[in-house]
Amino acid sequence: MEENEIREKNEKKVKHKRTHEKKNSAALASIISLFVGAIGMYLLVYYVLPGETNTVINKSEKEVTITDQGIADAVEKLYDAVVVVEVYSNNTLAASGTGFVYKTAGNKAYILTNDHVVNTSYKSDVKIMFTNGKKVEAKVEGSDAFSDLAVLSVDEKEIITVAEIGKSEDLRLGDTAFAIGAPLDTEYYWSVTRGIISGKDRMVEVSLNNSKTSDYVMKVLQTDASINSGNSGGPLANSNGEVIGITNMKLVSSGVEGIGFAIPIEDAVTYAESIINGETLKRPLLGVEMLNLSNTYELYNNKIVVNTELTAGVVVVKVQDKSPAEAGGLTRGDIIIAVDDEPVANVAKLRYSLYKHTVGDTIKVTIERNGKKQDLKVKLTVASE
Repeated sequence: MEENEIREKNEKKVKHKRTHEKKNSAALASIISLFVGAIGMYLLVYYVLPGETNTVINKSEKEVTITDQGIADAVEKLYDAVVVVEVYSNNTLAASGTGFVYKTAGNKAYILTNDHVVNTSYKSDVKIMFTNGKKVEAKVEGSDAFSDLAVLSVDEKEIITVAEIGKSEDLRLGDTAFAIGAPLDTEYYWSVTRGIISGKDRMVEVSLNNSKTSDYVMKVLQTDASINSGNSGGPLANSNGEVIGITNMKLVSSGVEGIGFAIPIEDAVTYAESIINGETLKRPLLGVEMLNLSNTYELYNNKIVVNTELTAGVVVVKVQDKSPAEAGGLTRGDIIIAVDDEPVANVAKLRYSLYKHTVGDTIKVTIERNGKKQDLKVKLTVASE
């Protein structure tokens, strides 16, 4: 009986030991499986997944790079067509600005810039500098103060490349625009500034002789791309590197930032082609000397007393003999208030209204004389007629 009890106890101990060993083996197997799985996952992440992750990151970086290169490519497309315009008086550098190679024809390369850059009012020599540092003498083919445009020419073999001309008419507000120019000093030649088209068909009054009064109104593009002194005459381009305007001025005021202007390329090309073809730029002549109604001091000096409730208009100071104004019935002291029913606030606006017409056109001039309004018909001619 004792032997049987001893045997049963021994068998129970053996079974318990085997059960415990099986549990330990199972636990060990689980630990080993978990460890192997962890190693496998690590190897998978380290050797396989990083490539896919890098691909996504590289793709994102590549997209940004492509966008930036798109503008960079546009800049490179135009860059070598841009030139520095240097104006010398008595062998001394008197002024500088920017220009660009507009086209080639008959072994000549034509360069567009601003009239106020070359300043043809005094005898001067003009030189062109290219991006490779080479300077050559340039001929002034012609210029026009009211359009602020000048055309220069050099031998075709001297240039590096020609700018591609775009269309300002196709622009939308917010379109990317960039300018290339020579601001301030040689250290900053061929600076690139980027912005957007901020406005179209802006009517800006300008002074032709640095006077305190406006002489003319220009229709221009507005951009917030930086336009600095020396940028005048340079190209304003779209994101394809096509020239859509010629930078010519900016607003300067303590309360103004980022308002620059450019002559629409269509207007510039029209005047440039006339100059290149040797055509005289004919603008209509009215035939009067005039002052702004607001210029009471000068009116007093000219012994003109104006009795009117008007606050804006143009006062006729003198009517030229045998002029369209004389033939149309204008007299000294008349206040011009409209042309073809378009209000005329000052001399600048009057010139703009006149210059939209061509020689030979008949216009309606609305005046106030002795407190009464009346309409006169005036047939426009040119000064040489």
